[in-house]
Amino acid sequence: MRDTDDFKRISPHALKQEVESGKDLIIIDTLTKDHYTKVHLPNARNACVFEVTFLDQIAGIIPEKDDVIVVYGSSEKSMDATTAAEKLIRAGYSNVLALDGGLALWREAGYPLDGEQIRILEAPEMELGIEDRTYKVNTDESIIEWTGRNANKKHYGAVKLSRGEMTVKDGSIKGSFEIDMTSIKNIDLDGDDLQPVLISHLKSDDFFFVKMFPRAFFNLNSARLLEKPSLSSPNFRVKGTLALRGIKKAITFPATVNPARDGGAIIEAHFDIDRTRWGVIYGSNRFFEHLGMHLVFDFMSFQLRLVVEAKGQSS
Repeated sequence: MRDTDDFKRISPHALKQEVESGKDLIIIDTLTKDHYTKVHLPNARNACVFEVTFLDQIAGIIPEKDDVIVVYGSSEKSMDATTAAEKLIRAGYSNVLALDGGLALWREAGYPLDGEQIRILEAPEMELGIEDRTYKVNTDESIIEWTGRNANKKHYGAVKLSRGEMTVKDGSIKGSFEIDMTSIKNIDLDGDDLQPVLISHLKSDDFFFVKMFPRAFFNLNSARLLEKPSLSSPNFRVKGTLALRGIKKAITFPATVNPARDGGAIIEAHFDIDRTRWGVIYGSNRFFEHLGMHLVFDFMSFQLRLVVEAKGQSS
């Protein structure tokens, strides 16, 4: 064991010796219930550190705050056991140890495990790859959110996709998407008499000229996996062409791609564009003088959520 600031650590070998000697201690698996069901240390109890009820779960398992507690998580890369130990120390538990290397190092040492899938040790950092195939966009579940701003306030809303399809091959993604500009809506002015006025203005030739250009198009030319990808941060670099108001311009932005349980994927992206590149120049001080209250910032923000599923499934 070696001391840290607030709690101690214990090696897999030392823990195994403590267990075999019959020492009175409580082993806590800090991962999700699903993961615990698949694989866990023998006689371990489960209290998921990711849940807000973690300490309540612990209180239901451990009656006395001076009991010896050993917490473990996934591996040395993961902060689960450290986070759990710190929470327990702050809550007044006085004999807390964290297992060095977690489940991964315990397995590597060849020590016994329990669970329904003990021969499978998941590697979360390797789970973001999606299968080579063609996918279609679930237009009911997908959405594009927009935000526009001026010096005094902002407006935000959404627009729907009409259709979309992408193909994954050898880790690269290509595709095409059609955006229904007639569906543009505002959210922040719900219930305000100005809401239909703003929507009408956005659809006019001042902005997106929806009567002339009812559809916008995005061609995804390439999306490639970044080095050292993560499931919780941008893991792909997207390059494509956006056609808006009949003008095509190249754009590049990061995206976070996660596989879905049904074999599809969920894609999130957040980025800004300079609307004037597509001829949307209303309110831009680069094109007009003496705008007064009609000044509108050139950059708009977009947040995309695309839900795609294997082609052939129903939306």
